[in-house]
Amino acid sequence: MRLAVCVNHVPDTETRVKVGSDGKTIDRAGVNFVINPYDEFAVEEALRLKEKHGGEVVAVSLGGDTHKETLRKALAMGVDKAVLLKDDAPRDSFSVARALAGYLKEVSPDLILFGKQSIDSDDAAVGQMVAEMLGLPSVSVVVKLTVADGSATAEREVEGGKEKVLVRLPAVITAQKGLNEPRYPSLKGIMAAKSKPIEERQPASSADKIQVLGMRRPPAKGVGKIVGTDMSAVPELVRLLREEAKVI
Repeated sequence: MRLAVCVNHVPDTETRVKVGSDGKTIDRAGVNFVINPYDEFAVEEALRLKEKHGGEVVAVSLGGDTHKETLRKALAMGVDKAVLLKDDAPRDSFSVARALAGYLKEVSPDLILFGKQSIDSDDAAVGQMVAEMLGLPSVSVVVKLTVADGSATAEREVEGGKEKVLVRLPAVITAQKGLNEPRYPSLKGIMAAKSKPIEERQPASSADKIQVLGMRRPPAKGVGKIVGTDMSAVPELVRLLREEAKVI
């Protein structure tokens, strides 16, 4: 079974984000980058499927040399091969999907896994766009996955419950938290990953569909106000909510 898992290199969730001098990107100075947390669930699921059915797991990432750090994390977890579609230029979700789809079309995996979204842009769109570009079925926010006899049965989260979907392979799956518990890389895996080669490919170019006009931090929160401690404060509280906060 040939499995491909797409991973992204993103700022740590604990990073204090600052807007860069261009006003359109973040200031990367002092920012710690990690593998996208949702992509870890995708990597783990690919490894479990390989352990059950045999085959090969390929991790793919689009970006500059810094993305090799995330690819080595995937190698340390146990993937067999890492591929960097090298491009330092910023891309929107459509352009990222186009580049990934171009490579994935060449290798024709039986199953393609993504995290449900990347925590930097939070578009939650790349996996579905790749599926559309490749003409493959897709199931998103998957919390349980079973593969057998050329098909995948995926349980996904929907409003108010869960839905079970059957798709023929090849297909695209996006992983949600709860699908599994990602393993910690072993010391042996970490050491081996340092010496494993990372294949570099030139991705296909594609025009962005979205242009970032500017970024800004949200306004600072105002000072709190205590208007009373008993029921007599209710009329004043209602007045402030209506006239100052303008929420009612």
